[in-house]
Amino acid sequence: MNAGVQAPNVVPVDREKWIQELDLSNFINTYYQYRDLKALGCIKDVLEIGPGQGFSTIVLKARGYSVKTFDIDRTFNPDHVGSVHDMEMFMDGEFDAVIVSHVLEHIAEPFLNKALKEIARVGKFALVYLPVAGRHCQIRILPGFKSIDISVVIDIYNRLHKPDGLMPRYCSRQHFWEVGYRGFRAKDVTNRVSRFFEVIGSYRNRDWNPSFNLVLKSRESGLA
Repeated sequence: MNAGVQAPNVVPVDREKWIQELDLSNFINTYYQYRDLKALGCIKDVLEIGPGQGFSTIVLKARGYSVKTFDIDRTFNPDHVGSVHDMEMFMDGEFDAVIVSHVLEHIAEPFLNKALKEIARVGKFALVYLPVAGRHCQIRILPGFKSIDISVVIDIYNRLHKPDGLMPRYCSRQHFWEVGYRGFRAKDVTNRVSRFFEVIGSYRNRDWNPSFNLVLKSRESGLA
């Protein structure tokens, strides 16, 4: 049924150059991954899908997690090579948690449900972080006492636009879709994810505005 649809593949950028880059978002994203894993409790074995520059892998291993990496691109030297929509090399429930940070938007919509089902099959829990469309303005109040942190984020983009999910049109033609557009609004994405997971929590990353983060418990592994 996916005839004529672009199959998952490596991103169309200079990957050798990109793998050498490191910016603030890498540190922020890694912190939130660690924070969310820690909040889940007894997590030991982790599968990281799309390790990128490898910063989060190093940090999580340093914090005592057993981490295996998985990527469609050999450039990043993953432990396992393949596409997220077909992870037959892994057993059901093999990992305590699967991290999928800013990965799923790189695959066409017809492959999305299969990818989510595979993530839910191999992991008991999952962290799925996704990009938010447009430009972002933030007003944040941090008075410095009682842990008060009030944040308002305003996203600027065409809310009437609807991606076809079949052609990469966003982020220099790397993304097929992004959170916020019609059909992929936060509630749409959450509803889709809920077919395969119990949603433990979802939140907007206050420190990296373009990220919408989901903390999930698998319905496929027999835990739910």
